[in-house]
Amino acid sequence: MGGKSVLFLVVGFSLIFLFMGQKFDRITVDAAKNYVDYYSSTLAKNIAESGANLAVNQIYQNPLWVDGYNNVDCDGGKINVAVSILDPVRNVRMVTSTGTFNGYSSTVQVTLSLSYFSKFAYCSDNENGIWWATGDTVNGPFHTQDHLNVDGHPVFNPGPNSYISTKLGLNKATGSSSPILINTTIHTGDDMPIPQNGVATIENLASSGGYVFTGHSNVYIVFQNDYLKYSFSTGWNASWTTVKTSTLAPNGTIVADNANLHIQGTVQGQLTIAATGSGSLYNPTGNIYLDGDIVYSSDPRSNPHSTDLLGIVAKNNVYVTDNSNNNNGINIDAAIYAESGGFGAQNYNTRPYCGYINLLGGITQNSRLAVGVISTNWRGVQSISNGFNKSYNYDNRLRYAVPPNFPHTNSYQIVSWHE
Repeated sequence: MGGKSVLFLVVGFSLIFLFMGQKFDRITVDAAKNYVDYYSSTLAKNIAESGANLAVNQIYQNPLWVDGYNNVDCDGGKINVAVSILDPVRNVRMVTSTGTFNGYSSTVQVTLSLSYFSKFAYCSDNENGIWWATGDTVNGPFHTQDHLNVDGHPVFNPGPNSYISTKLGLNKATGSSSPILINTTIHTGDDMPIPQNGVATIENLASSGGYVFTGHSNVYIVFQNDYLKYSFSTGWNASWTTVKTSTLAPNGTIVADNANLHIQGTVQGQLTIAATGSGSLYNPTGNIYLDGDIVYSSDPRSNPHSTDLLGIVAKNNVYVTDNSNNNNGINIDAAIYAESGGFGAQNYNTRPYCGYINLLGGITQNSRLAVGVISTNWRGVQSISNGFNKSYNYDNRLRYAVPPNFPHTNSYQIVSWHE
């Protein structure tokens, strides 16, 4: 190879290496920049998430907190959080958290709403010495402020993203007693008392946009799909008034003030019906009596798109009436709430065996009441001798849907989290 050829070859390789060197330098610089960009954007996102978590925690501790944060230092960046009220009636709030770092920003939006007692398949303040036993099954979210008393092997299945909770812990009748938990654990120490102002709040809301019956010790209502008829006495001489439910109570809230309320029939639409009163010995008001089946016009078990929803709210007790309508069982579609009392069967220990209480919904009560008497024959076989068997089924729509103005737990839950 001649001298010129060698020279051209050296110059050629030099140019190639120079070009490649520049390219590698550019790749290195770009990679470093990409890393810095990724690091900065990731840190901005983490700062935004931190701000959202701080704000949500503040709202959990103080439901009235709306202050937000302004340019709070965090990991070399800044947190800015605003809290807006989307629905002042249902207390729906949105937390908007923005994190900034090194010129990058990221935003997280969290929607929270009050947690309502209607979401529970079962909730109580006081178990009243009653035990959950073999053969009992609770499907849906469960909480008690008392011990969870277990005799044998009752089944608890709270469903997705839910658990069993008890403030005072698990209490076993025997060493072999153990609840059967389906895809869940038991949380101990959770504190969720039933407030004593839920019914009063409902009455205030019924006074502006709903309807309040006043001046009567007893109110009788029969629901007829989207209509209802009401009276203040019963029997052959009762005078009934028929009205469209949405016309009587546009906001879906009806209250019998200082009275006992008797209800039955077929409900169409969304409604909460309540009774207030002192429940004193000589004036036992504030009770609701289920005088017969009270069911939805469109059964959500056969029609998943059903929008019918009922809340039954009593200051004191909710009773299955001791009458001929209920001698062969009763069907109840509702979320039931008994603020100072419980859900039970009238004369449960003296009435004959009456079949099943078929409940679709949930029960929240201050103190657990009985619906029947268990007897044991000479062979040791147990059965209900007086009152009712229980067939309680959770309405899964209640995880997200709420009857109008139903009592809430005074705490918030996260509905959505968007980044």
